[in-house]
Amino acid sequence: MKRALVLGILVGVSALVISLGAQQAPGGGREGGQGRGDAGRGRGPGFPPVSAPEKVADNLYMIPGQGGNTAAFITSDGVVIVDTKLANNGQAILDQLKTITDKPVTHIINTHTHGDHTGSNDFFPASVDIVTQENTAANMKKMPAFQEESKKHGLPDRTFKDKMTLLTGKDAIDLYYFGAAHTNGDAFVVFRNIRVMHAGDVFATKGQPLIDRNNGGSGVAYPETIRKATAAIKNVNTVITGHSTVMKWQDFVDYGEFNKLFLDHAKASLAAGKTAEQAMADFKLPEKFKDYNIAGGRGGPGGNFNVIFEELKAQK
Repeated sequence: MKRALVLGILVGVSALVISLGAQQAPGGGREGGQGRGDAGRGRGPGFPPVSAPEKVADNLYMIPGQGGNTAAFITSDGVVIVDTKLANNGQAILDQLKTITDKPVTHIINTHTHGDHTGSNDFFPASVDIVTQENTAANMKKMPAFQEESKKHGLPDRTFKDKMTLLTGKDAIDLYYFGAAHTNGDAFVVFRNIRVMHAGDVFATKGQPLIDRNNGGSGVAYPETIRKATAAIKNVNTVITGHSTVMKWQDFVDYGEFNKLFLDHAKASLAAGKTAEQAMADFKLPEKFKDYNIAGGRGGPGGNFNVIFEELKAQK
């Protein structure tokens, strides 16, 4: 059903408090943070402004800036958007959409709970259908940003557990969940007929991922979750990352290998009595990962080894 899209500007500043530890994302920006209102165009610290749509495939565009990469899929009846950036960026997203289509927004898919991906949900009217994985819905309900009655229409209308298909025919979008990684509700969004996947922050950049333990993330489960995804998802050529550029499917496969190497080294280092800092210092990667940024910003000198060590110790 065609849905109307409100063309007004969001009034007020929606405060977002996200338990991400203010950790620097490799390759650009911060994950999380707080958008500050400016005529409906938020300006989150560490993020560039919302910029022009980049064509990914027929009827599919990526809109970067002010949080996670937003995907815009133009369907027969309207526009499906994936992730809505920080708060107060709804009008900026809409302005960019108007340069490529006059169709209304009908659906929002959130890849996970973080405010740099869900922050502008409430800009869009309640008639827009919001879909997430069920754990993400539970996490979002706890967020301060959605406690006000006026913001609650930004919460999910529908959820799925393991798989859901939205729309039909050439517009079909497959949603998958394979377990904990960045959070415990990470959705993989596959635009079936154009062979593109939005990976959200499971694959944010080429580097150490943010493992948000407060929202169920797991460094131990991370590589297995990606392995399950690469085994189950077929016929995808292109991947929209959470915060970086558009990449190839093999880059996503390699990212699973990177996280497996990281976990294996963590296990060996912990067994040898090493500290997280020592584990990071002697972590060596194959040449294929030479462009990965694993320095700093993820838990200090020990990086994600701190998080994974805690998980491994808790399992004993």
